Amino acid sequence: MIKPRALQKGDRVAVIAPAGSPDRDHYTQGKRVLEGMGLKVVHGRHVFDEEKDSAAIVEKRVADLHEAFRDPAIRGVFCANGGFGTAKMAPMIDYERIRRHPKIFWGYSDITYLLNAIQKSADLITFHGPMVASDLNDEQRTWETESSFSPLFTKESMIYDSHQSVLHTLSHGTGEGHLVGGNLTLLTNGLGTPYQVDASGAILLIEEVGEPAFLVDLKLTHLKQAGVFNEVQGVVLGNFYSDSDEDYKLREVLQNFFARAPFPVVENFYFGHCQPHYGVPIGGKAKLTTSPPQLVLDAGVM
Repeated sequence: MIKPRALQKGDRVAVIAPAGSPDRDHYTQGKRVLEGMGLKVVHGRHVFDEEKDSAAIVEKRVADLHEAFRDPAIRGVFCANGGFGTAKMAPMIDYERIRRHPKIFWGYSDITYLLNAIQKSADLITFHGPMVASDLNDEQRTWETESSFSPLFTKESMIYDSHQSVLHTLSHGTGEGHLVGGNLTLLTNGLGTPYQVDASGAILLIEEVGEPAFLVDLKLTHLKQAGVFNEVQGVVLGNFYSDSDEDYKLREVLQNFFARAPFPVVENFYFGHCQPHYGVPIGGKAKLTTSPPQLVLDAGVM
């Protein structure tokens, strides 16, 4: 697995919008946060484009991605926000170009499709983490979220335990492997495609937002029947944000689904649609334990 180079102050990074154009004010606020880290920020030519022709906008988003990876002055590629449509980009991406020019690629939500496609097809570690406009704006941002970018500079490994959030064990054990996964809906959508998540020998991260409990149960069942859990070494459950009426039902679905799992399962990690929101490397080495509940992640950069 290829590790991208760590960031240094003064590095140039690009912001692209593969899943939809961001709110301009939120983008400006998030850009200012990256600049406060010592980075020089540019955005793709088509970040704010909005077109009714879906084929045309997908081509423009792919062009921004390719340009960011082709430009030797760009050291990292950060996504502006989530949305929809990244699955359409996956077959159009030049993965060999990405492999030849490895650099940090960072996002989550609908970007899950690209995180796993790039990790799988270009053999590059990618990053599931808070995005520029949707998570670093003045309304949403917390200092913990902002600090989760620090390992991109320091090359430090990450230890996530109950100091960050109260973790709950649904199935006991110890598992080691590379981290894969992301948003549940996008993982389900990838089944049967060349970009299907490969969880064999891996620690699988799952998060979701705004889905009723019965759909979460249906999608988990779909993953199970597709064999995704057959050789998984552990499951990390991130945020499953929902309204209060669904929260109890969701807890029940997750507990029942994973209660007899033959691998460790721990929930309530702040990964996904939440604040604070911690970034993690997809494709990097991970170890999940339950006594005490803890996730140890190898540095995603070199």
